[in-house]
Order: sequence, then C-alpha cells, then structure tokens
Amino acid sequence: MTKVQSDMLMSEAIEFVSVATIFPDSPLWGWHFIVPEEIATKFIDGTDRRVICRINEKLTINAALMPNKNFWFVMLNQKNIKTLGVQPETPIRIVMQKDQSEFGMPVPEEFREVLDQDPQAEKYFMSLTPGKKRTLLYLVGNVKNSDSRIRKSLAIADHLTVNKGQIDFKLLNEAFKAYNKM
Repeated sequence: MTKVQSDMLMSEAIEFVSVATIFPDSPLWGWHFIVPEEIATKFIDGTDRRVICRINEKLTINAALMPNKNFWFVMLNQKNIKTLGVQPETPIRIVMQKDQSEFGMPVPEEFREVLDQDPQAEKYFMSLTPGKKRTLLYLVGNVKNSDSRIRKSLAIADHLTVNKGQIDFKLLNEAFKAYNKM
C-alpha cells in the first residue's frame, strides 16, 4: 500500500498512498488516513509531530501525526473530505513534509500585522500553549475575506489584552460578532 520514493531527510517530502477511512464506533475520532510507521518516524522530532500534507493535489493541510495503538494517522475534517470528494476506503495520494513553521500553521498576514501593532497582545499570544496559538491562527486563516480576517485579528488581540492572556472561547465568539458589526 505504501511506496516511499526514497530515503529522504526529515525536511524533504515523502510521497505515499493511503486510504481515507473512518474510525469505527468512535464518538471522538472520525475521518483520517494511516501513515506507515517507517514514514511517520521520519517526521517525529521529540514531541514535535507537525507535518504538512498535500492530498491528491487538491488540498494542503497542516496537521499532527497522531498515535494509535498499532499505527500513526492524520485526522481529516468534513471540509477536507468534501474538498477531496472521497468516500470511506478511497485511496489517496499524500505528499508529506515536516512542518518547519514557527507555530505549526501559517500566520495570516492580517494577524501578523495586528500583533506587530499591539505588543501587549503579541506578548499574550506568545505565552499561549502551542495548541491555543494554532486554534487562533486557524480561526483567522479560515476566513476568505481580508477585511473579515482583520476584524477577527483585532477581536483576538483585544480579547487577549482585556483578559490578560486568558481565552474564553464563548466570550471570544461574542467579540467576533461585535467586531463583524463594525
């Protein structure tokens, strides 16, 4: 099932074929694809398991290699599945490489600009856990419109400053709504 093109260094890409599948009877885990052990171990550096996956030349995702008892896998969300147009057990071609980015996700330029202009918000952002940083970056980067990314970035900066670096996602969602009305 898996074909490693060559024995490459961690920062280089490795291409292989897996299948899009669903964990049976799991309320927590859903769509995913399996990454063979010999490939997964090339991308694991201590606790850092972040990778970038290009799937079927249609979709690029930043993800983490997740361990299971018997294998490694990468999660796919419903939006990924819709973009790929796959059914369970559909073969998919993956080009995987180590994610060398600072946060394990791209930083939207609007968010970077807001943080550059608000040192206090940047300080609070930098003090967050890696997962919370990625969540906030995802929330901003998932918006297609630049004006909306700016408003979300401003709402996050304000929320971090007002709450002294603590995140209350319910309040943050309310802030998003308030900033969208501006």
